[in-house]
Amino acid sequence: MKKYTLPVSRRVQAIAPSATKNMAIEAARIGACVSLGQGVPSFATPPPVVDAMCRVLQKDPSCGKYSLQTGMPALRTRLARLLHEEKNIEADPETEICVTVGGMEALLCTVLTLVDEGDEVILPSPSYASYIEQILLAGGNPVFAPLDKNWGLDLAALEQSITPKTRAIMLCTPGNPTGNALSNEEILALCTLAEQYNLALICDETYDYLVYDNISRISPFSLPRFRERVVLIASLSKKYALTGWRVGWVTASRPLMQEIMKVHDATAICAPTPSQHAALAALEDSSANRQWLAATKAALYKRRDLCCARLERLHDFFSFVPPQGAFYVMARYLFSQEDALSVALRILHEARVITIPTSGFGKGGEGHLRLSFGGEESEINEAFDRMERWLKR
Repeated sequence: MKKYTLPVSRRVQAIAPSATKNMAIEAARIGACVSLGQGVPSFATPPPVVDAMCRVLQKDPSCGKYSLQTGMPALRTRLARLLHEEKNIEADPETEICVTVGGMEALLCTVLTLVDEGDEVILPSPSYASYIEQILLAGGNPVFAPLDKNWGLDLAALEQSITPKTRAIMLCTPGNPTGNALSNEEILALCTLAEQYNLALICDETYDYLVYDNISRISPFSLPRFRERVVLIASLSKKYALTGWRVGWVTASRPLMQEIMKVHDATAICAPTPSQHAALAALEDSSANRQWLAATKAALYKRRDLCCARLERLHDFFSFVPPQGAFYVMARYLFSQEDALSVALRILHEARVITIPTSGFGKGGEGHLRLSFGGEESEINEAFDRMERWLKR
């Protein structure tokens, strides 16, 4: 039978599949693998959220219909209150908050709004791999400004990366994949630089609830001087174990939000209404929710310490910077001169452990593996046991 091949757009040809997803697919093919890979916390969705969803599904027929394009009014109002309580942000729930299909849709809508063909977006790097693909999908060019050896901001390198084509700086803090958490001084310096060169600042705060030094960080959107050029991205996926529910949100000043909304409408119309009900239930200020969140954060603190301790035992094979936030650590491997993908595949096939090669995370990622400690302690220990046996064989 004759085969016909349809042409594929240059935008799609420019992007690559996610290494995180590819490693999981390969692991499923191999079987009997344990994971230090995908950034998914092991916790089940909180029981109060599940209970509330059961009631909504049974008693509210509207939960199966579209919500307003911007999201359910009750949820946007609650998010505005959350932003005020936790970040001292004043945001109008009617015009400055939009509920999205996870943080990923919020990011993509923002990038498509701000980036034209040939425009440049600066990524403090190593950076979350999907930022790179989203910029390329918009026809833009990612420009990597390397972080310093401790994954701190190198402001001089970042400023040197700015050209007349630069439109935005895009970052995640606390960081995926590095586990860094920018200081207030670094955040202020970024805002000042964005103002000086008339750039947008796209700030992904998905992991804001998990900072291990317990020092409060400012959010750039809370600063009146800079809020017009800041787009704040957030998600409940990791904080409330709602990764599969796909609900996040974007906060931006009214004029910019009007433009972002055009892309959101063309992309998704609205976030799934049942998921919005789940988000509202997760954000209810109840003792059950507070206890659940405190317990999961305490568990992740222990898992961080466990992961670091196990890496310390392998100091002849790995070096690393202890993470300040999120649930990732970037480990530089010392036992091979191979590229990161080759090393990750060897560990996968020979030790049956999933790690993520970070060569796809931009400049500074080569020679490292991203390890996630979102899994159960037993899984973390089993993964390191297998790697230790493999390394010392």
